[in-house]
Amino acid sequence: QVQLVESGGGLVQTGGSLSLSCAASGRTPSYYALTWFRQAPGEEREFVAGSSWSGVTTFYADSVKGRFTISRDNPKNTVFLQMNSLKPEDTAIYYCAADTHKSYSSRTAGDYDFWGQGTQVTVSS
Repeated sequence: QVQLVESGGGLVQTGGSLSLSCAASGRTPSYYALTWFRQAPGEEREFVAGSSWSGVTTFYADSVKGRFTISRDNPKNTVFLQMNSLKPEDTAIYYCAADTHKSYSSRTAGDYDFWGQGTQVTVSS
């Protein structure tokens, strides 16, 4: 089992910034994917940001490209999401997900076997 704990959510005004982190613990494999998703009320869970295990290759949803940055600290089993220029449409619960069968993030939520509890991000207009 892998446990994921997100932190760093909160309330911010339009144009502001927030930094999320997700710490993995438990039986973490040597190489595994850690990815950020989000879910707004009444919407399906959607991919936000992912990377290769090394963090060298990163990729983003079009809606956040240029504003969000994903990074990893593998010795600490932690993934981060720096969110800048936040917009009201970024309001959602943000989830960290682990795929212990791959070392490269997938954009498909169904591929992930472990999820964090989520952290609320609210952007006021």
